[in-house]
Amino acid sequence: MAVEQETLVEENATKREEARSLWGDAWRDLRRRPIFLISALLILLLIIMSIFPWAFTDANPRKADLVHDYLKRPDWTDFFGAGWFGYDAQGRSIYARVVYGARASITVGIFVTAGVTLLGGLTGMVAGYFGGAVDAVLSRIIDIFFGVPLLLGALVLLNGFSSRTVWAVVLALVVLGWTQIARVMRGAVLTVKQADYVMAGRALGAGTGRLMVRHILPNAVAPVIVVATIALGGYIATEATLSFLGIGLQDPTISWGIDIASAQKVIRTAPYVMFFPAAALSVTVLAFIMMGDAVRDALDPKLR
Repeated sequence: MAVEQETLVEENATKREEARSLWGDAWRDLRRRPIFLISALLILLLIIMSIFPWAFTDANPRKADLVHDYLKRPDWTDFFGAGWFGYDAQGRSIYARVVYGARASITVGIFVTAGVTLLGGLTGMVAGYFGGAVDAVLSRIIDIFFGVPLLLGALVLLNGFSSRTVWAVVLALVVLGWTQIARVMRGAVLTVKQADYVMAGRALGAGTGRLMVRHILPNAVAPVIVVATIALGGYIATEATLSFLGIGLQDPTISWGIDIASAQKVIRTAPYVMFFPAAALSVTVLAFIMMGDAVRDALDPKLR
């Protein structure tokens, strides 16, 4: 009797080990990937920098001294000081502006990603689950918005705002950027809703809301997370592009795109004025793309 009980315990333990979830396997895989660890550390640093910029520098990013600090070259001995990266054409600390500029970029990236994921995910899930006329109408709406280039559409929308703040940029990008997530979610739902466990839930009398939230969404959200993570870096780059063109964020908001645009006039005599904000932008976008690639590889069983 005791031997049989011990055998049952071992079999149950083996079954639990075999029935590991996709998310558990993905997390175990991610922890072994140097790309994920490096990108996660960079993103964590950028988020902390955007929330607590004064912890990285005590310099005022808006303080301008044209008499003493006009295009002053970087002082490599002044670690984390106001003159570490030098000064721009208005006599402002480049290092301080790089630190404080992270807030606008990270805010835009996170809130745009959250907005397009919510709007696109909900639209795609409804279209894929109900099908028929609902799917046809929503798919045509998705196609209409998908046909508008994100950058061009944002230029047109932002021209209608009298004050182009961070939230105006977020709204413009959310309105135009949700279609890719909607398409991915719709395709995933069309696949998942044919699964046996969904059929069984429907046969047992589970309602539409319960089926969508408890059964379909958890099993269809993986590709959406991958696309959203990679797209986040693209939204940050789009915000910087809009600010560079003079249509995005405006002073007194501190943005890497604004600083890159203002550095064009002195790029030949003082290239460091453009180099540091451009480098910060590139590292930020690269970090999110690297994380998205790592998450994609971890969630796709074919790539393990």
